[in-house]
Amino acid sequence: TKNCTDCHLSKNNDNNAWMAQLLGFGTGTVNFFGRYAYVGEGREGLHAVIWTEPDEPQAVIGSHLHKIAYPDNYRKHLEAGAILQEGHEHSGHDIQDIVLRGEYLYTANGPGGFEVFDVANIDQKGFSERIVSAPVSPLGQRTRIPTKYATSVALPSTLALDPARVRLPENEEQPIDLFYAFVYVSDREEGLVIVDVRTLVDGNPDNNFLKESETVRFNPNGVLTGATFVAAAGHRLYLTTPRGLYVVDVGKDGKSPRIAGQFTGNFLRNPHCVAIQFRYAFVTDDDGLKVLNISDPDRPLPVSGGVVRLQNPGRLYVARTYAYVANGPAGLAIIDVENPERPRLDQMFNAGGALNDTRAVQIGSVSASQFALVADGKNGLRVVQLISPDTVAGAQGFSP
Repeated sequence: TKNCTDCHLSKNNDNNAWMAQLLGFGTGTVNFFGRYAYVGEGREGLHAVIWTEPDEPQAVIGSHLHKIAYPDNYRKHLEAGAILQEGHEHSGHDIQDIVLRGEYLYTANGPGGFEVFDVANIDQKGFSERIVSAPVSPLGQRTRIPTKYATSVALPSTLALDPARVRLPENEEQPIDLFYAFVYVSDREEGLVIVDVRTLVDGNPDNNFLKESETVRFNPNGVLTGATFVAAAGHRLYLTTPRGLYVVDVGKDGKSPRIAGQFTGNFLRNPHCVAIQFRYAFVTDDDGLKVLNISDPDRPLPVSGGVVRLQNPGRLYVARTYAYVANGPAGLAIIDVENPERPRLDQMFNAGGALNDTRAVQIGSVSASQFALVADGKNGLRVVQLISPDTVAGAQGFSP
């Protein structure tokens, strides 16, 4: 039932980008931290893929640093067709989005709703299961909230912050805002679902039960029906629906959402995804990438010159002065957004046609090199080295 494809190493002479591939499972979303890349595969569930060496320096397998620091392993990797060799799987209903924070993996699981997987022991050989839905049984832990069709999940921080943590006055510790106690889930039928997850970061393993009584469902007059993606910025959430971009203020307690603003004009046509950076919202829709000014967060305004036409835009990731858009059969669109009022296509990268079913992309840096992890649909996970110290002068700069 899993359509695998021939895997190979591909080199682009213009930027010396190398790719590694895991045999295809129809990947649609990707997130990473440390040694593992976590890949959502729709109804096939998820994989935790080893993409770096375990020792220091923690080189990305197949990368420039890998060739220098681990020449024998690098040679074996190439001899094996540049295929990443190890991935640990777990079942899922229909995983649409995946975010790692601390020892937990937060997922929008389609008809399975919102589900959190425990990945604390993924490298622990003495533990019974690497990726855990519930230790021993659901009687010991239940980290799932049913929703009708969860499409994405947003966390306000990459840190596991506990607003209820006891603060010591002598340390002059400031209170942590309640906004960080929640996970925000977009659902195509229920709109926005707000889940209280502070029990997962309080240091007590005996109370890991997500409760329906502490969950808020918000879809006033059905305006958020069809929600495809949610992003958190400040005390606001930005949701894309087929009608446009909606701004939700969740209130000081995190549980009192209200529609604070919206943009539903003709500028946007069936939005798919949104990313927030500084004063701008970057949205992909049926036409491509579009930019809205959110200097007034509750009043998104279209930027007249903020359009880059693309054929099949999907999920995107904005990293400083570039936006990276998964562009379906065309590969990865790299867009210069140094001037967000005048974005321009820097290049389309498809590795000679090898990247041909891109769905989502995540950007990160390892040891002075920058990488894109691409969910390449039927082809599986692709690891693209964007820069390395030997190919880009000043690779250590603000935005290489």
